[in-house]
Amino acid sequence: MQIVLEIPKAQPPVRSDLLAAAARSVVAVCFDERAATDPIWRESLSAWYDHLIRKVVRRARNQAWLKVQDLPGVTVNQQGAQARAFIPSPVSEVNALVGKLQISGTELPRDLPDALDPQRPVIFIDAGLKMSTGKAAAQVGHASMLLAAAQPLEWVRDWAASGFELSVRELESASFASRIKDPRAVLVRDAGYTEVAPDSLTVCALPEP
Repeated sequence: MQIVLEIPKAQPPVRSDLLAAAARSVVAVCFDERAATDPIWRESLSAWYDHLIRKVVRRARNQAWLKVQDLPGVTVNQQGAQARAFIPSPVSEVNALVGKLQISGTELPRDLPDALDPQRPVIFIDAGLKMSTGKAAAQVGHASMLLAAAQPLEWVRDWAASGFELSVRELESASFASRIKDPRAVLVRDAGYTEVAPDSLTVCALPEP
């Protein structure tokens, strides 16, 4: 799955908001109503679920960002930060408008978000791994999918009705280690192809803080 982050040069978005937008866009693609009505959408997801699930995160701005809005996918805006996830496809079939976008250059500084909403799911990131914004976006995208898969259907329907609202927070490793002990935690381990060691526990998602 390709994910594109809008990162304007003059006014870049807040990192935690952009990561939340990325996570929401991924789960929104998976649960979009077109998965039931559009054969291409449905087949793209089915083929992806049956193989090793990977995500590639790219950046765009200005006209490049506007052009990719016409491709099948879902764009999410979180406090002005925007991300778009596209229906999955083999690497050889990625649309040129997306394929030519840069993978590097997504880095944004960590921020200090407000207090967590007690009614909103949250994804925690191990800040000790020092993942780039792009790498972290892929990880929270994994987490949002897995969180939905782990919850009762009615809970997922309510979450979908909210637009899959969620929060993302980066924690120092000690605090992250305490969060993963929560019995409700949905954990993501990375295959280790980029940035982190194989089997690294990168993020965890909770249905509520």
